[in-house]
Amino acid sequence: MSIELKEVSKTFGNYNALKSINLNIADGEFVAILGPSGCGKTTLLRMLAGFEQPSAGEIVMNGSVVATSRSSIPPEKRRIGMVFQSFALWPHMNISEHVRFPIRNHKETPKAIRENEETRISDVLELVGLSHLSQRMPHELSGGQKQRVAIARAIASQPSLLLMDEPLSSLDAMLRMNMRREIQSIHRETGSAIVYVTHDQSEALAMADRIVVMNDGQIEQVGTPQEIYLKPETNFVAQFVSKANLIRGRWDHEHFIPDGADSIVQWPGNEVAGYFKTNGLYPVRPDQFQLGPEQNEGLSGEIVNVQFQGKEFYYDIQSTGQQWEVISPLPFKLNDKVSINIPITEHHYV
Repeated sequence: MSIELKEVSKTFGNYNALKSINLNIADGEFVAILGPSGCGKTTLLRMLAGFEQPSAGEIVMNGSVVATSRSSIPPEKRRIGMVFQSFALWPHMNISEHVRFPIRNHKETPKAIRENEETRISDVLELVGLSHLSQRMPHELSGGQKQRVAIARAIASQPSLLLMDEPLSSLDAMLRMNMRREIQSIHRETGSAIVYVTHDQSEALAMADRIVVMNDGQIEQVGTPQEIYLKPETNFVAQFVSKANLIRGRWDHEHFIPDGADSIVQWPGNEVAGYFKTNGLYPVRPDQFQLGPEQNEGLSGEIVNVQFQGKEFYYDIQSTGQQWEVISPLPFKLNDKVSINIPITEHHYV
């Protein structure tokens, strides 16, 4: 299912939850909507589902207008599946009954699936690895198993669009990693478009074909995971996704000279977005810095905090009147003096 949002806005009283959203989603694409709490991402998902109606603009699915400020096609006629953050399982139904429900009740369920209900239930449970638990009740399941039931129910009627609202946020770290792989596998198997809402940058970067970064009801940037991470276009994207340090300084054509450094310290910036050049800033991810013992080359800094993380150290470093986060495999101690460089042989962004 292809989707197009044209100048879509949503207000609740005097509050603007969404502001003139324009977005295209291709058939079969996995798109992550990424942003902090309150940025409008769940409101956007609810409008795609048909639970909310735009205050302005229109939503088009497969070439047909499904929602405007005047009318909206209800969820059951949109051929969608939805996975909720809270699982939303029915306590009186076993796993098979959860999967059977949308097959029988969704008006857009294909005829071939309706006529081969038991086969479809069996196939879906096998896809999510729950065939052996088909008669279990929700209270007999682990968190990960409950999430698989919610996904199985969502895909049972073969939706063209699968909407997922922070589906892994209630799971522990190991389960989240496993479920990421499951969701990627299901996406490959079903071919449905997926719109996946999350505030977790690592989830979005790991799974999505494209990421839509939202802030304060607006889209900050849209791109592939690599583009979003390596080539941020705004302060917000640089710090929210890449956890970048925003270094103050001045630009000399395509080179950047940090405040407090002499002109011999120049960092490459051919692919740094124009926004940063205009504002005298240079985004540097913590893992891009190169640390070494104090010397004449590079910037001088002092380590003001250390966190050991196994294969690397997370440092807070004071330099030129600024404090930066730096990740390095080299061991230093609190109050050590260090030199800070960005390797000239390596482009800032690739």
